[in-house]
Amino acid sequence: MAIFLILAPYGAYTFLMLVTSAVISVFAASAICLATVAIDVARGRSVKVLAAGSAIVFAAIGLYLALIDPQLGTLGVKLSVDVGIFVISLGSMLVRHPFTLQYALESVPAETAAMPGFLRANYIITAAWTAAALLMAAANLVLLYIPGLPLWSSLAVAFAARNCAIYFTKWYPEYRQIKYVAPARALPNAR
Repeated sequence: MAIFLILAPYGAYTFLMLVTSAVISVFAASAICLATVAIDVARGRSVKVLAAGSAIVFAAIGLYLALIDPQLGTLGVKLSVDVGIFVISLGSMLVRHPFTLQYALESVPAETAAMPGFLRANYIITAAWTAAALLMAAANLVLLYIPGLPLWSSLAVAFAARNCAIYFTKWYPEYRQIKYVAPARALPNAR
């Protein structure tokens, strides 16, 4: 459920880009981001860097489209969104608080959060999302400068990058649990 709420603004934005204007798409995505922030606040959770940052990115792109350059093409908008998400993700690591840490702290027991390697695991997962955003931006940039390429090539890269990041986000904590926690439990208690 959490991953659905995290990805809902991006899914809505992607779908709306196919059926309506870019301005409506980014403002709708910004509104969904703000709704996820409101849900977190209503549930007594922290305001997430990714949700708040994404709301700002989508709103800024919408304002740019509405006030400055309404002729910015679809690829320009997609590239702007991907670069914005990349900056949020990389920036969260540079300020030493990877964005995945907020979600992880709210979904694991305190003992797990206190384990050695927990912060490192969050850096690794955030790096996977940063790489995915970079790949999506690069695919849109290539498509922007080589217009003869089929549109599906950029969509395929975005789909693959996002799905790999989702899979990795689910797989890596399980891998760490098996690798580091299970062997420690198998050891006999020293008496």
